[in-house]
Amino acid sequence: MALPVTVVLVDDHDMFRTGVRASLDSRVRVVGEAADVPTAVRVVHEARPAVVLLDVHLPGGDGGGGAEVARACADLVRTEPRVRMLALSVSDAAEDVVAVIRAGARGYVTKSISPEALSDAVVRVAGGDAVFSPRLAGFVLDAFGATGAGAQEAVDDHELDRLTAREREVMRLIARGRSYREVAGELFISIKTVETHVSAVLRKLQLSSRHELTRWAAQRRLL
Repeated sequence: MALPVTVVLVDDHDMFRTGVRASLDSRVRVVGEAADVPTAVRVVHEARPAVVLLDVHLPGGDGGGGAEVARACADLVRTEPRVRMLALSVSDAAEDVVAVIRAGARGYVTKSISPEALSDAVVRVAGGDAVFSPRLAGFVLDAFGATGAGAQEAVDDHELDRLTAREREVMRLIARGRSYREVAGELFISIKTVETHVSAVLRKLQLSSRHELTRWAAQRRLL
């Protein structure tokens, strides 16, 4: 019988980590956890797991989130190629997907994935496969293939560099027509925090309303 695939679970929500740990089947064994960038880098280097199950939006570090963790662990991945990164995030934005793959992740799945499919994804990544939620694979093909217009345009847009990772996430949900309350519930933050992020997004992008924000996001294929 094959040994379980060892995993370090990285997410800033304690309850989510608890739920993931309980959902993973006997093929997977969690050997470490972290809630921020510095802790994640330290735990990954100490535990040297087969797979790092990594959220893309994390506090700490220089604001690079999961991509920053992947880059900081690149030396370990080079010396121990069995250590692989799999992003697990609520975000399905092209810029988030491409950023973490560029940083070295072997796959990207969203938090709507079923428990069985998540365990399958972990095992497949440990075995060397690249695994993506179906609609996200197109972002990667666009960005790294010959016809990279769609996702690459979104990633390279310099205006996005003005926003933090969390602001980009809030921006995208608001532009899709979500209410402040819906955004707060989906991202597990307060309505006041959503309002603060929206104000920052509008100020940084020099926009004056949600209507302008929706049009701005649609033009850049960020919806």
